[in-house]
Amino acid sequence: MSAFHAESAVRPEPDKVLQDIADYVHNYKVDSPLAFETARLCLIDTIGCGLEALRFPACTNLLGPVVEGTVVPNGTKVPGTNFQLDPIRGAFNIGTQIRWLDYNDCFLAAEWGHPSDNLGAILAVADHLARKGEPLTVHEVLEAMIKAHEIQGGLALLNSFNRVGLDHVVLVKVASTAVVSKLIGLDRAQTIDAISHAWADGQSLRTYRHAPNTGSRKSWAAGDACSRAVNLAYLVKRGEKGMPSVLTAKTWGFYDVLFKGKPFEFQMPFGSYIMENVLFKISYPAEFHAQTAVEAACILHERLKSMGKSSDDIKSIRIRTQEAAMRIINKKGPLDNFADRDHDINYMVAYPLIYGNLTSESYTDEAAKDPRIDELRAKITCVEDQRFSVEYHEPSKRSIGNALLVELNDGTVLDEVEIEYPVGHKRRRAEGTPLLFQKFERHIGPHFTKERQEKILNTVNDPNFGKLPVDQFTDLFVKA
Repeated sequence: MSAFHAESAVRPEPDKVLQDIADYVHNYKVDSPLAFETARLCLIDTIGCGLEALRFPACTNLLGPVVEGTVVPNGTKVPGTNFQLDPIRGAFNIGTQIRWLDYNDCFLAAEWGHPSDNLGAILAVADHLARKGEPLTVHEVLEAMIKAHEIQGGLALLNSFNRVGLDHVVLVKVASTAVVSKLIGLDRAQTIDAISHAWADGQSLRTYRHAPNTGSRKSWAAGDACSRAVNLAYLVKRGEKGMPSVLTAKTWGFYDVLFKGKPFEFQMPFGSYIMENVLFKISYPAEFHAQTAVEAACILHERLKSMGKSSDDIKSIRIRTQEAAMRIINKKGPLDNFADRDHDINYMVAYPLIYGNLTSESYTDEAAKDPRIDELRAKITCVEDQRFSVEYHEPSKRSIGNALLVELNDGTVLDEVEIEYPVGHKRRRAEGTPLLFQKFERHIGPHFTKERQEKILNTVNDPNFGKLPVDQFTDLFVKA
């Protein structure tokens, strides 16, 4: 007869990672002026990205209440719409519109992701609570954003979820659950319980971001993560118990089941590093590993034009890039949809070489009909530059380098254009901030009257912006 050892029913102390996250959320005081100013820029940029997404029917088709016509008393208001929803559905709506166009901020490390995705959960809950009469201000939203950024980015620095096939939205779910727990009044122990549920929850496969399965789910995956986070926090508020060893439990824990038995590693304690070093997508709605490649392509378009030539005169293009770009956005063959195109570096380089720009409309089926795009894609070769790959991970640099070398049909080889840091990088923040505000103005323009636009701009630039009640901030963006 076989002998089996009985499992111990003694509940252990919570995993250290769970405790560290809860301690950070409840006890860490953010005192970095740079973090708060960057968070202010991040807030307005993220709202603007969500408003821009509303111009695309594929996005708006997913928004609103589950049951048409439902209006929730004191519910979350969704920017750019007249929806008033429960905070769980509100988090899905706001998170989905934020992420739809791949235009909000980014952080790149062993794992990549978009920390401002967490605003879907944060704003949905904070707005709902404010409408119930709780004295929540924009300052508290900014603080929650800083902490959500830090949790998501801190986990991403040395731990690659994509290499085990998991999507980075697991980090959105964990970070959002943590900060929302504090917002709704959970104590440290309850926050640990809620975070444990986020790790135990079913995790998304990255397959919807990669050929041949690339599709629009990648644009609502963060909204889904935000809504799950809010739901889990509220379940714990109702008394749901957590799982103290959800990460480390032998056989059944996250590490053994989904992370090949490897525990998480951390490069630094939680603070405000991630928000201070976040990458804004200012110039182009493009997957971030390609931002500098697109900038280089626009420069080369102008150079060709000054020579009296065009993309038709190009014989070949070589892109020197980082390992991450080689692995996730280097595609060959037909591209099926919007989501396929905005995650192909070859498409994102070919388009501006032809047209001199890259916008949200550049990925539509109509735009992709131009036969010159695929003809030019076929002339592109991507190669990894080891220096770019190394400096991509170096904490003092975190570059996202790309270099384009173009040869013409007549044998002329243009000077290579190399760009290591995109406009949205911390090293180009002074250059990028005015452009970020221009981007925001472009995004609010189609939705509001001149008077409302002026009121919005005056409000977000007011020295007392942080003292504004959250619901009054959200009301600025409600559709009349």
